Amino acid sequence: MKKYLVQFKPFLIFVGIFFLTYIVLTLLYKFYLNSYEANDLDGITVTAGRNTEQLLKLLNYDVIIQKSAQNPWMRVGLNGKFLALITEGCNAVSVMILFVSFVAAFSGKFKQTFLFIFLGVLSIYILNIIRIALLTVLLFYFPKQNHFLHGVVFPLIIYGYVFVLWIFWINRFSKYAR
Repeated sequence: MKKYLVQFKPFLIFVGIFFLTYIVLTLLYKFYLNSYEANDLDGITVTAGRNTEQLLKLLNYDVIIQKSAQNPWMRVGLNGKFLALITEGCNAVSVMILFVSFVAAFSGKFKQTFLFIFLGVLSIYILNIIRIALLTVLLFYFPKQNHFLHGVVFPLIIYGYVFVLWIFWINRFSKYAR
C-alpha cells in the first residue's frame, strides 16, 4: 500500500488540494448567498447585471435591466422587449471557483499563482458580462435559438476559455511546467 501512496503521491496531492479548495470556496460562497433573503439577488449578480446594462448602453442598445421585487432575478429588456433573466447562476462564480481550485492544485510560485488567479477571475468575469450581453442581443434577433445559444454555445465559450487558461497555466507557470 505504501508503494502505491508513494507512486501516486503527486496525483493524490493534486486531488486533495483541488477538492479542499473547491469545498472551502463553495462553502464560503454558500454562506455569502445565505446572507441574502430567499427572494433577493446577491450583490455579485446585481453587479453583473448592471455591468451588462452598461456594456449594452455603450454599444448603443436601448436596454433596461429591472430587478424583480418578488423573485431572485433581473429581467433584461432590449428595444422594449424583455428577452432574458439574470439569476444567481449567471454571475459565473461557480466557474471562477472551479478555475481557482484547479490553479491552486497545480500551484507554482505564490506570487505567480496569486496573480494568475486574480487576472483569470477578472477575465472570466469580463467574458461573462460579454456573454450575457451578446446572448441578449442574439436572443433579440434569434429568439427560437434560445436553448442552443444558452445551453450549448455560451457554455462552450466560457468553459473553453477556462480550459485554455488551465493549459496555459500548466505549461507556463505551474510547478509542472517544462
